[in-house]
Amino acid sequence: MVEKSHTAGSWPQFYEPFRNFGQKVADWLAPASEASSTDNSYKISLELPGVEEKDIDVSVHDGVVTVKGEKSSQREEKGETWFFSERQYGSFSRSFRLPEDADGDKVEAHLKDGVLQVIVPKAGPEAKQGVKVKINKA
Repeated sequence: MVEKSHTAGSWPQFYEPFRNFGQKVADWLAPASEASSTDNSYKISLELPGVEEKDIDVSVHDGVVTVKGEKSSQREEKGETWFFSERQYGSFSRSFRLPEDADGDKVEAHLKDGVLQVIVPKAGPEAKQGVKVKINKA
């Protein structure tokens, strides 16, 4: 009978499947989304069923729109026998880099029927042309 010894080298192989577990859970909890564009704006829609407005934070920083929130569990378990649950609960976060012509200072967000719609206006043509700088005589 040959006995295998456990060396320190075997431990990384054991933990390998768990290395990125936290990121995979975060991706699993991330809400489904879609992005589109019109002549005047960009639109980002996120599915957030069961999430209340007070539990959602939308922010814009350095050209990135970030939507964070938490979906809380509200189930009553007294006397109930659960056979399965496919509902997702926990914190989520999604970030979207804005195109250069997006006006991040005028972002709007609307929540209706479990769908959050983030609307980012496009900057007008005057923003693309730049600004004329007056030259003063010395």
